[in-house]
Amino acid sequence: MILETPSLTLRPWTPADADALARSANDRRIWANLRDRFPHPYTRADAEGWIAFCAGRPDPGENLAIVVAGEVAGAIGLERFGDVHRHTAEIGYWLGAAYWGRGLATEAVVALTRYGFESLELERIQAPVFDWNVASARVLEKAGYTLEGRMRRHVVKDGRLADALLYARIREDAVAGEPPSRRELA
Repeated sequence: MILETPSLTLRPWTPADADALARSANDRRIWANLRDRFPHPYTRADAEGWIAFCAGRPDPGENLAIVVAGEVAGAIGLERFGDVHRHTAEIGYWLGAAYWGRGLATEAVVALTRYGFESLELERIQAPVFDWNVASARVLEKAGYTLEGRMRRHVVKDGRLADALLYARIREDAVAGEPPSRRELA
């Protein structure tokens, strides 16, 4: 599965991506805004492990490389929930610092959100954001996500107890600049 947008490509990881992934991901500023399962420092071995993990998943298309001008710039993925929440997924993403401030994260989120609704039959996609991560909150807002609430004292990162902001988009929500989905036209 490959998703093309005007500025980037979302595609499955390949072993050849390991060096570029390790270079982009080995940034404390990125680690500071992600779950602790994202290592820091981020080594080539970590990159190889991630790529192998993605290749072994039932749907490797749910964890994708963000590629800009032929170079791995970051990562994006959907993590499906189960049981009664099986039509919901959490979206997660990061971009290397060299790619910040160009609208690429928003473009990637819009593309994967559309894919999740149209191809994976999701009804809801959500994203918790650490309250200090204003840039990520803005990405989600520009991608049509709605702030649903503040989960007080919900996360501990780097010894810091903080709130998390819960953003979500449901299938019927419109995204600015995005054509309506098939369901919205019905």
